[in-house]
Amino acid sequence: MKLSHLKQITAYLQKFTKISAIYRVSDTIIKVAFDRDDELYFEMQRSNSRIFKCASYVRSKVYNAPFDVLLAKRFNRANILNIELFGGDKIIRFKTSVASAYKEEVTILQFEFTGKYTNVIILDEDETVLEALRHVDLFSSFREVRVGQKLLNVPQAPFEAKEYPLDDVEQFLYDEYAREEQEKLASLKKQKISLLNKKLKKLEKLIDSLDDENALEEEALKYQHYGNLLLANMHNIKPYQKIVELDDYDGKIVKIELHKEFSSAAMMANSLFSRSKKAKQRALHMHIEKSSLISKIEHMKLFIHTVEEAKDVAKIQLLFPKNVQAKKIKTNDSIETFWIEGYKVSLGKNEKGNVELLQNARAKDIWLHMKERPSAHVIITTDKQNVPDSVIKGAARLCVDFTMFQQDKYLVDYTPRREVTIQSGANVLYNKYKTIEIDTRG
Repeated sequence: MKLSHLKQITAYLQKFTKISAIYRVSDTIIKVAFDRDDELYFEMQRSNSRIFKCASYVRSKVYNAPFDVLLAKRFNRANILNIELFGGDKIIRFKTSVASAYKEEVTILQFEFTGKYTNVIILDEDETVLEALRHVDLFSSFREVRVGQKLLNVPQAPFEAKEYPLDDVEQFLYDEYAREEQEKLASLKKQKISLLNKKLKKLEKLIDSLDDENALEEEALKYQHYGNLLLANMHNIKPYQKIVELDDYDGKIVKIELHKEFSSAAMMANSLFSRSKKAKQRALHMHIEKSSLISKIEHMKLFIHTVEEAKDVAKIQLLFPKNVQAKKIKTNDSIETFWIEGYKVSLGKNEKGNVELLQNARAKDIWLHMKERPSAHVIITTDKQNVPDSVIKGAARLCVDFTMFQQDKYLVDYTPRREVTIQSGANVLYNKYKTIEIDTRG
């Protein structure tokens, strides 16, 4: 951000007297709620730091790193003593106090919008580092950011920054979010839709390459018929023949080719019966595989549609959670997994996935399903805690997004898994439940 803009934003911030709540909503974005409900977001990404306002921003997960623990401890419900643009540079400094049981505890929260070294640093009254979003050692910069070390000041810039007056600071903060979001959203949509289209084409290629069920069934009948013909004409067949010509029941000549030579007509017939049986089994399995591929293609088309209709970057990030590199987790291709505010949300891609979700969910997990119509089943894993309404609404939206193409108002029922009784397959009965309305038009 420009220094001129930060000066004007700092003056705007000086009207606040309290930090009601503060926490990370993503890896680099910190939400600060001032005076109860006036919320600002500090994006502290290197080389792209900024401050913005928006109606809401979905929390990707709950962060519990030492930085986050101290952030909550020192600044939740903290009184603001002073807000300044520190050292005339791109550093906004909050001086705050929290009244403890023993004494008033003064802490400094420093947002540094300094390009490569963008950071959020928590300092005590003597300007010793208590914690930081990014720890910096002496090999990376002359200015060490390490717990227990006194923080050096940033050198003064050798030039005077130009002034860029803002007509309305608050509108500028909303516009910052909208501009950046639209650029990010367009880029992410293009990237993710391209990825999903490749997967869709792969699935369509697989279904096109499947053998025809009718052809396999005809092949099974043909070899069954040939086997019976051989048994009926055993007296006319010589041992070790590889090609046999026989009169069919309608008087036509039938040429039968065998895979290899056999010592008797009975062995030849058994070979054909075996080929008939294999063709029948392939036809049966082909039906199952085709049905599975059709459901996966339908799910992928819904996935693409959901990405196309996404209104913000947070929705895209929800749909494409980061892979957990440290753990080798066996993935299930019948179940899609998402994370909403740290809660695991699982969605059945097809009937098989729906059944597995129902069978594996625990009693206190939350089950969701569209009201009085077929839909994907969704499970929120709860670990016995109360689930926030925002998580339930997010899971209900996923249930609708991966069921319906049409934009409209829909009702989604939800209840603890213990209240759901499986009838057959993914068909269930449930009595005690609540209903939430999801409007996909906006």
